[in-house]
Amino acid sequence: MKIGFKRLDHIMLCFPEGKEEEARAFYGGVLALPELTDLGYPLPNGAIWYQMGNIQLHIRAENSHELSQRHPAFEVHDLEAAREVLESNGVTVKYESKIPDRNRFSFRDPFGNRIEFIEMIA
Repeated sequence: MKIGFKRLDHIMLCFPEGKEEEARAFYGGVLALPELTDLGYPLPNGAIWYQMGNIQLHIRAENSHELSQRHPAFEVHDLEAAREVLESNGVTVKYESKIPDRNRFSFRDPFGNRIEFIEMIA
């Protein structure tokens, strides 16, 4: 069984705690990315989302003493099949906070990098 990748959905970057206004000034001001504010649901963990071409950029504060939450997120055709592939190869998945229009989980690669898989809910 193989994982059916569809596309890169988003990339998440982090900024130091307390620097939200500087982050907005850079991404919304300098880079002129449109902020996504009317999605019909609150964003998880104080995130700020921007549209960046056909993908999104998600940013949020991060404590520098924790394992980084920076990650790419890939949309897949069948999230449960992807989970089965990962777990059958000894990879532990972590279900993340709920977002109304998607199911998702994350995992760490052998080097500690966080990767998220999502499946959009129709």
